[in-house]
Parts: sequence; C-alpha cells; structure tokens
Amino acid sequence: MEQSDGPQALNYPIPSTTALEPPAEWARLRQQCPVATVTLPSGDSASLLTRYDDVKQVLSDPRFTRLLNADDAARISDSDSGGVFNDSLATAIPQAGEEHQRWRRAVVKWFTAKRMGALRPGIEVMTEQLIDDMLDRGHPADLKAALAFPLPVWVICDLLGVPDSDRDKFAYWSDTMLNLTRYTQEEVTAAQTEFADYMSGHIAAKRTRPSDDLLSSLLDSADAQGGGLSDRELVATGQALLIAGHETTANMIGKMVAMLLADRRRWEQLVQDRSLVRSAVEEALRFDANPGFGMPRYIGEDAEVAGTVLPRGTTVVCSMAAANRDGNAFGGADEMDLGRSPNAHLAFGAGAHSCLGQALARTELQVVLEVLLRRLPSLELAVAAEDLRRLEGLVVGGLSEVPVRW
Repeated sequence: MEQSDGPQALNYPIPSTTALEPPAEWARLRQQCPVATVTLPSGDSASLLTRYDDVKQVLSDPRFTRLLNADDAARISDSDSGGVFNDSLATAIPQAGEEHQRWRRAVVKWFTAKRMGALRPGIEVMTEQLIDDMLDRGHPADLKAALAFPLPVWVICDLLGVPDSDRDKFAYWSDTMLNLTRYTQEEVTAAQTEFADYMSGHIAAKRTRPSDDLLSSLLDSADAQGGGLSDRELVATGQALLIAGHETTANMIGKMVAMLLADRRRWEQLVQDRSLVRSAVEEALRFDANPGFGMPRYIGEDAEVAGTVLPRGTTVVCSMAAANRDGNAFGGADEMDLGRSPNAHLAFGAGAHSCLGQALARTELQVVLEVLLRRLPSLELAVAAEDLRRLEGLVVGGLSEVPVRW
C-alpha cells in the first residue's frame, strides 16, 4: 500500500467546516489511505494514521517513541523548539524503557481511585461556586470562561500545592506552551523559562514546607528511598501535569457540554436519567471531533503499519479522534450513544504512554456534568451549534467560547 505523496499531501491539522463535526477527509483516509503523508505547520512531512487498529498498534509499540527531538524527526511547529512535543523541558521526563517506568510509578501513585475520591468533594465545591458566580452575572454566558477554563487550573494548582494568587500565571503558561500559532517564539521561550524558574523555586519551598500535595509526596518519597526524581524531572512533571491537566480538560468540558446541547435530545436524556453520566462522559471523549493535533511518534527503525513500510526517521501522527470514529471498531461510530458500553476509545492514548491523569480528567468531567444537570436542567446553547467556533492553533483543540443560556 502506498502513502499519499507529493501534491496530494494534506495540510495537518485537517480543517473542518464546523466546530463539532469531523473533517470529511477522515472517512476517505480510513477507507483509501490509512497511512497518509501530511504537511505539518512547520512545513515538515509526517505520516498520518486514522484507523483504530493502526493507531492503537503504534501507540502500544515501544519502537514508536516520543523522541521527537531526534535530528531527523519532523518539527511540529515553525519555531526553534519545533513545538511543545519537542520542548527540552518536556522531554526531561524519561521517554522510554525502565527510566520512563520509574518516573511513571513515582507519579501514578497519586492518581489512584482512592485519591480521586478524596479530591471529588473539593472539585464539586469549586464547580458549585463557579456556577453560582455565572448565575449571578446572568445569561447569556460563556460556559468556557465561567466554568470550563478556571476549574481545571484550580484543580492542577491544588494538586501541585500552588497558591490561589498564582493560578492566572499557570493559565497563561499553559495556553502559551500549547499553542502552535498564536505566540511568537520569544513569547513561548519566555513562558517556558518563567514556568521552569517558578517551579524550581516552588520545589525548593516544598522541601522546607511540605504539605499534602503531589510535589511534597514525590519529594518525601525521594528522601525516604534515597533517590526518586531529580529536580529537573520534577519541574518537567509539573509542566506535563499543567499541560495535560489544564488545557485539555478545560477544552473537553466545553466541547462535552456543547456536544450534548447541540442535539437537545441528548441533554434531555441525561436530565431524565443521570445514571448515564459516566457513560456519557466516555462517549463525549470518543465522539470529540475537535481534539487538536493528536499524538506524534518517531520511529528509529523501519516498521510496517497497515501494509506500508515506514522508513527509519519517520514521524507518525496518530489521530485518536479519527480512530474513535472508525466503524470497524465502534457500531454506529458516527452516532453519539450516551449509554455506549463497552467503549474502548483512544482519547487517552494507549500503551506505556497512555494519559497518566485520565482518572482525574474523568472525575472533573463527571462532576461538571452532574452539577450542571442538577443546577441547570434548562441549559441550552445561546447560538446555533454550527456557529460555534474552533480555537485555532492549539495543540489540544477546543472551542473559542461556549455561549449558553438557561
């Protein structure tokens, strides 16, 4: 099977006509060209995967690595660093083998079901407070600005033991480091430097004044075991949690609510049967057609995918969103089924690099949906669904605003 090549190469990310609908090319690529050559924002070429089995295969195959700073790897964006995936701070976290597993074991202890249960009441209180504030200001309101954006940054800052007064800084750094087009290279570099300097000082402060947060726990574990994570790894862990835990969840909250309100029957079904909240969250994650960039991987040796041999040095982009619409993996893939079970979507990736904070993201999404259904059963979009606008240039994808009324 041949890759699409030359003048046929698509620009990536592939645009869509409306914010909530998938690009028409997804279906064509899955059927006719599952390994397609695309041109990235940097101008470099990569191979795009859109089928469920192929995406899951690559994400689970340790030969496809996150070493995107290799000399022959494609740059994601047209900047010195090549984008957040190539950033030297982000790659300070071990990317493969036993060292990666060491880092993952140290951090994953914080994301247990027990810990998520302990965090849930606080997330509920903050959600209630943000909704109270939104109601006080009246409608129409932007649900993203009022609820979806501030909640996850509050949760991540709480997780890292960051004071309330510094949350606006974290929101800015998150947005800057994840945007492919909005900021200059100087602004991106400044944000990365400011974040690293802040976290270094924050870690030093936690050494002398520990509290009940993730960083204190990691530092305590390192002291007890005579090893653990280096300061550079701790700073990179903070960045990874901010990027993965704030911007992605903030945008997913907005998209989830927009998807449910775009077809009023979906929202009414949940109002009538709130036992569907958990499966509805999973289905929103699967159905999301605006996920941003996808997951890039680098192959350091020849490898075969979908009958195509990818030569050493190829950068592969796994479109989990396109894979999640694969009719060979999901019955009625283009329909939103709020009771879908099982639902083995790939929104959080697969394999050794699957999203570490997925339990936290699920908890936030479930809490937001539960509280909104209880507090605002009459919630509706204040604009037509087709008038919602995508947030351009962001690695994780989202809506620029979610206008609602009640």
